[in-house]
Amino acid sequence: MRILGLDYGSKTVGVAISDPLGLTAQGLTIIRRKEENKLRQTLQQIEQIIQEYGVTTIVLGDPKNMNATIGERSELSAEFKEMLERRTGLPVVMWDERLTTVAADKVLMEAGVRREHRKEYVDQIAASFILQGYLDFLRHSGEAGDTGR
Repeated sequence: MRILGLDYGSKTVGVAISDPLGLTAQGLTIIRRKEENKLRQTLQQIEQIIQEYGVTTIVLGDPKNMNATIGERSELSAEFKEMLERRTGLPVVMWDERLTTVAADKVLMEAGVRREHRKEYVDQIAASFILQGYLDFLRHSGEAGDTGR
């Protein structure tokens, strides 16, 4: 049982995967596309990852505004959630991702990664933070092993 974490952006999707026990999240890759609305290849790559790792649940970052209201990016993420559910048949959990990109950037800065190279990794690390937050929630709520199915 593996859970996939996604940080959906306008031109990239950061991807993270849980370990088989659902305890830790590891960054996997960043899926890049040239145009925001060109999602066919992005969805194909996500499907390949789902098959390769035996994913049972997807956690998708929900970029709410800082005051917890729903903005344009959050609405686009909700549309992407519907596409993922239709295409994969898996449950997709929306998870509050506020400040995950900031936290990921800070980790890279503290690791000494130069500013111009941080963009290469920040979405993947943000996806790891999103997924780890969800895994921690499951563990603390006593629902570890119950990932929405």
